[in-house]
Amino acid sequence: MTDHPSQTKTGTSAKNDFSKGSVVGNILRLALPMTLAQLINVLYNIVDRIFIGRIPEDATMALTGLGLCLPIISMVMAFANLFGMGGAPLCSIERGRGNETEAEAIMGNSFILMVLCGAVLTILGLAFKRPMLYLFGASEQTLPYAESYVTIYLLGSLFVMVGLGMNSFINSQGFGLIGMLTVLLGAVSNIILDPIFIFVLDLGVQGAAWATIISQGLSAWWILRFLTGDQAILKLKRQAFRLKRQRVLSIIGLGLSGFTMSITNSTVQILYNVSLSRYGGDLYVGIMTVINSVREIISLPVQGITHSAQPVMGFNYGAKAYGRVKRSILFISAVSIGYTLAAWGLVHGFPGFFIWIFNQDADLIAAGIGAMQIYYFGFFMMSLQFAGQSVFTALGKSKKAVFFSIFRKIVIVSPLILLLPKIPGLGTDGIFMAEPISNFVGGLACYGTMLCTVWRELSREQKAV
Repeated sequence: MTDHPSQTKTGTSAKNDFSKGSVVGNILRLALPMTLAQLINVLYNIVDRIFIGRIPEDATMALTGLGLCLPIISMVMAFANLFGMGGAPLCSIERGRGNETEAEAIMGNSFILMVLCGAVLTILGLAFKRPMLYLFGASEQTLPYAESYVTIYLLGSLFVMVGLGMNSFINSQGFGLIGMLTVLLGAVSNIILDPIFIFVLDLGVQGAAWATIISQGLSAWWILRFLTGDQAILKLKRQAFRLKRQRVLSIIGLGLSGFTMSITNSTVQILYNVSLSRYGGDLYVGIMTVINSVREIISLPVQGITHSAQPVMGFNYGAKAYGRVKRSILFISAVSIGYTLAAWGLVHGFPGFFIWIFNQDADLIAAGIGAMQIYYFGFFMMSLQFAGQSVFTALGKSKKAVFFSIFRKIVIVSPLILLLPKIPGLGTDGIFMAEPISNFVGGLACYGTMLCTVWRELSREQKAV
């Protein structure tokens, strides 16, 4: 019995061979730059919110308006995840099998799908932006801010698609540092351009949007330059652009997990905004914008460790090194639980500080402290969802990954957002309670199923090798 394949696979590049060396070392080698890259990537939107929250006039209304755009931003990211997170694990599996030609074809097909989809999203988004924003909870006071931002953002949706989606193919080849530099380029540009466009040129929320899409455009240029250059193991080639039906279906099938998670996140954001607008008004929609912003930041390390483990797990699964896959699962589970416990303690103990980062309005801070503590209660249970979802995605088990994305957000959270505030005495508190309940139920269901199915399969196959 061995953790390594019995024979070296012909044609497999020895470079970034995840079936060799320490499993933990391989994961951390990707995790550190990937987590930093994700942190930097979040700065695209987070920095916008921080600067907008400091506009001299109507800062809270402007921040709330930007928050109403988050479902649309999530939809664009969902399609980037569909083709990026769908194609990248397949590339890792094919590389592990020694089939680099097919791996490059998968990457090429994913790129073309991103370009086509980005163009369609731009056209449809611009055509239906106003009715969508009203549907998402916009009021007459917040609509002008939301519409100003989302119009410009949609014009750059193609850059967002390529910048987010194609970076997965850099990371899947083991170039975590290059992947980090990709988003570093865009984020630094955004940090520099934001104050110039927002305050110096006095463009307000429009300036924040222009800074974001220009920065995403720079990231997209950097990615294409690397993937067509000599350093990449798998290269973006024109002959790989021809779409093949079965290959496209495989990419979409596996990418449905990340896509569904983003789309369901968007759906939940809409329900939160609409319900909070009804029971609490624009102030509570602004609080939800801050809560989402804090969540994006504190979730990054656990997302970084679980996402960075996917290429390692996928490669070893393709190479039939099942013991190494199991060690990867144990490692990401332990780290994820430990980190989210610490994060929960910080947010629960110092909620006012996290709110102050984005807005200094006294009313928003006073109402937001209790909302933050309710929303993040038992946050450590979310780590089980992250870990289980990551394992299903890495090993190509798309149906289970998609199911648990839908189960937590649509089956649990969405009905609770609508039902809990109707209970006498709950109101907005009931809306915020939906999240911790879903973390406990969804996290246990996802991780428990992974242990009962994937872990048993790996143990069985390990004995047979």
